[in-house]
Amino acid sequence: MPRLILFNKPHGVLCQFSADGSDKPTLADYVKVPGVYPAGRLDTDSEGLLLLTDDGRLQARIADPRFKLAKSYLVQVEGEPDAAALEALRRGVMLKDGLTRPAEAELIPAPALWPRDPPVRFRKTVPDSWIRLTIREGKNRQVRRMTAAVGHPTLRLVRWQVGDWTLEGIKPGEWRDAAP
Repeated sequence: MPRLILFNKPHGVLCQFSADGSDKPTLADYVKVPGVYPAGRLDTDSEGLLLLTDDGRLQARIADPRFKLAKSYLVQVEGEPDAAALEALRRGVMLKDGLTRPAEAELIPAPALWPRDPPVRFRKTVPDSWIRLTIREGKNRQVRRMTAAVGHPTLRLVRWQVGDWTLEGIKPGEWRDAAP
């Protein structure tokens, strides 16, 4: 039976088990399970759900864009996206490496998340808001580039869900086994 682990990756943690020569913590500092590997990636400055498995086929099914597995993010952005910005995200955004697939995008109230360390910068003169963005591909830093392309740079990025697996009930730095 393949093993699948749901891990709440904290901000600042490298999405790999080996150190890169910096002082940044790695997955090995949190997940003491031999033989599992990330199915997909999260940037060091992103947080949230990271799936790890010991099964290569499952890893490919989760990470490969051909399978179009939905990934949902809670995204704190600068400003408040208007209907046109949200519609642009829904249609697909032109990035340097091509047009993104259409996404699901909606303005949401600020979610009840854990505090981030370090905290997101606060500016009195620039409001911020939250959107839920669901994509079905995985270009490098795609969500950040999409929100910037519509005029609302990302301040905080939390992956909340991948397929049917969610972060619900998992604190930062903690993990639990799940059914594949």
